[in-house]
Amino acid sequence: MTEVHRADLGVPHGFLGRRGGVSTGLVAGLNCGLGAGDDPAAVAENRARAVAAVRAGATLVTPYQTHSADVVTVTTPWTQDDRPAADALVTDRPGLLLGIVTADCAPVLLADAHAGVVGAAHAGWKGALAGVTDATIASMTTLGADRANITAAIGPCIARASYEVDDAFRARFAARAPADERFFTDTRPGHHHFDLEAYVAHRLAMSGLTRIITLGLDTYADPDRFYSFRRASHRGEPGYGRQLSLIGLP
Repeated sequence: MTEVHRADLGVPHGFLGRRGGVSTGLVAGLNCGLGAGDDPAAVAENRARAVAAVRAGATLVTPYQTHSADVVTVTTPWTQDDRPAADALVTDRPGLLLGIVTADCAPVLLADAHAGVVGAAHAGWKGALAGVTDATIASMTTLGADRANITAAIGPCIARASYEVDDAFRARFAARAPADERFFTDTRPGHHHFDLEAYVAHRLAMSGLTRIITLGLDTYADPDRFYSFRRASHRGEPGYGRQLSLIGLP
């Protein structure tokens, strides 16, 4: 059965894992990544199952993700070959289901259910640092959302205990805001654990959101339920799957 993790957003949404799909091999399960080297037919079936589990009959739209802070406002669907390069989507159109794929990066789903505006953001460390969530919220307000009414949920992502980085990595965050060093914990000389989920939650709060939900699910530490780029890299595996996170309007 397809496993869906949800929060209280007031609109159809879901964070999918790897359970309940038809892919085999290294990406066995519900791989929804077009760039995972998987059988395209299997990816299509997995995506169809994910859509059916969240909002049956909706039209899925996903971007070509580049770890940027770029946001696209979606008014009509596009084909896979015409996907815009972006790492966040927003819409006020019923019938569309916004999707982003992740494999350790933080998926962020946002909704102002009263205004009828939703957003989905792919917040890896690069996008998070560059302000992808800030840009997503700004685009939602352009469509009529009120920051006071937006609820955001951060789905499965790599946790602090699984995410060791070096001094140069930490320095990037300290250069933007010295206080952001609090999201790092020293491990061994020259290395630190980074709390991506807490950092993304902080950026959401700094953008004026007061309702922020964190699921606290570690993609790296749970191979039966989630895909993980870092885990695959540490194991020397040649590929890895991607999980899909979805949000739309009723």
